[in-house]
Amino acid sequence: MKLTNQIFKGANGRASLIDFQEPDDYEYEDLVVFIHGYKGYKDWGAWNLVQSYFVRNGMAFCKFNMSHNGGTTDEPIDFPDLEAFSLNRYSYELADVKHVLDWLSEKVELTNKRVHLIGHSRGGGIAILAANDVRVSSVITWASICDIACRFPEDETLNKWKERGLYTVKNARTQQDMPHKFVLYEDWVQNKEALNIEAKAKKIKIPTLHLHGDKDDSVSITESEALSSWTNGKLIIINGANHTFDTYHPYEEKEMPHKLHETCVLSLQFIEGQI
Repeated sequence: MKLTNQIFKGANGRASLIDFQEPDDYEYEDLVVFIHGYKGYKDWGAWNLVQSYFVRNGMAFCKFNMSHNGGTTDEPIDFPDLEAFSLNRYSYELADVKHVLDWLSEKVELTNKRVHLIGHSRGGGIAILAANDVRVSSVITWASICDIACRFPEDETLNKWKERGLYTVKNARTQQDMPHKFVLYEDWVQNKEALNIEAKAKKIKIPTLHLHGDKDDSVSITESEALSSWTNGKLIIINGANHTFDTYHPYEEKEMPHKLHETCVLSLQFIEGQI
């Protein structure tokens, strides 16, 4: 079974797109759910090649667009709906993972499968927060964040954001001014316990693996070091890899970058119990 650009209902009932593929003629046990990061989406860069890699190696694979990532069901690439983007919040992204698992449970008997969350960047933090779902068997983070609070402005900048109700971040590739309404911060304040990555990481009882490139200039490698310490999970440094493991968008090559391939191989070995 291969399903592409299917619709699921995510946080706040917003429709978004989801892909799911099973290995051909193969009775599989493992199902990977890939969680994209900030300013990301399921078809960004070489993520489609990542899907093909895991399916070729006998695992089912699911990737999806966060419900408020700025895309729509008609235009999922880049960010045509900046209003939806402006309303996004961390609790929405955590809810999206639950909705995806619910959607998958309608397609597959999850009680017979091992579900592995792979989260990139901010998606890694969301994967940690979602790890207490009984349907999840392991968590793998790629260049993950370890803290949400430190990503908010402070003092005068925070006060100006509250006063104006909006601040923007320039997307270097699309040149869009990506808006964030103050509800993003209010959501964090209201849900600090549920969104505390450190506290959730320290309670994880399932296996974890943390991968990070030593050339990452977006998220410090110290964040994966912290996650590894809190979860008692293995940390592997990918020498020479940047934040996206050398993929970029648009990525039109037929083979994924070597550093991303190395990351996939290590993730596969972890799922198979080899590391």
